[in-house]
Amino acid sequence: MSPAPGADASGRLLASPLAKTLAAELGVDLRRLSGSGPGGRIVERDVRAAVAAGASGGAAAAQAASAPAARPTPATPAPVGAPGAEYEDVPASNMRKRIAARLTEAKRDIPHFYLQRELDAAPLLAFRARINEVAGEGVKISVNDLVVKATALALRRVPECNAAWMGESIRRFHQVHVGVAVAIEDGLVTPVVRDADRKGLAAIGAEVRDLAERAKLRQLKAHEISGSTFTVSNLGMFGIERFTAILNPPEAGILAVGGVLDVPVVKDGAVVPGKRMTVSMSCDHRVIDGALGARWLAVFAGLLEHPESLAL
Repeated sequence: MSPAPGADASGRLLASPLAKTLAAELGVDLRRLSGSGPGGRIVERDVRAAVAAGASGGAAAAQAASAPAARPTPATPAPVGAPGAEYEDVPASNMRKRIAARLTEAKRDIPHFYLQRELDAAPLLAFRARINEVAGEGVKISVNDLVVKATALALRRVPECNAAWMGESIRRFHQVHVGVAVAIEDGLVTPVVRDADRKGLAAIGAEVRDLAERAKLRQLKAHEISGSTFTVSNLGMFGIERFTAILNPPEAGILAVGGVLDVPVVKDGAVVPGKRMTVSMSCDHRVIDGALGARWLAVFAGLLEHPESLAL
């Protein structure tokens, strides 16, 4: 049997990361495409050409035509969702299938390890309140905006973590592009704040809100969801205290951010009310060792616990 278009002799799909991301967004089956890139690799232009030619619908029709006819069953099962039905099979969208494939590949092939750190969030919240008080009309800085800025500055100060494993080398990026995980109706997308270390808090806040809103409307362009060098995933607004995240290949790090909790803390020998936030860093051990990850987290924590430095 000859390999499918866009696949090598072993049947492994040959496609660029941008082509895979774009195909998931546009609902194109890459297995039906022939690549025009080096060695038959499927690239962005192949996906766009397929959309223009209606390849997505054609692939679906071809799959339906080639599927074997269903055999009759002795009894008609209960309708989906009807009383007495034992379960419901909900068809996975193309986006969900792509997410499942990428996360399975990442968890299987990348040696993850995790570092956690609890931060004093009181200075961060106080700074946020002050900056929003003096900000202009329509400007509102969120905790997540501050986290994105601190992440970018920490990557600038510890550039060894702004990197990716390339097989025979470690690629260190000269620019800091922070991906921000955004949940949408049937999946997850990661729009990118480019050069986040060079942008002010107001600019980051406006950009993140714009990207998140357009992500939910499926209006993001391919270049807006690709090219990140590190990712932030924040579930604190959903009441999650702490969690760990799966890496977003080829990035070597992702930061999982929990919510701010009111807890008793010991200060100057006395128990007083405090505010704490837990962050978890997932690392690709091929690029980031434990001591290096701990150093990055220490810089990140220092920025959030002394947030005035984020405005410099």
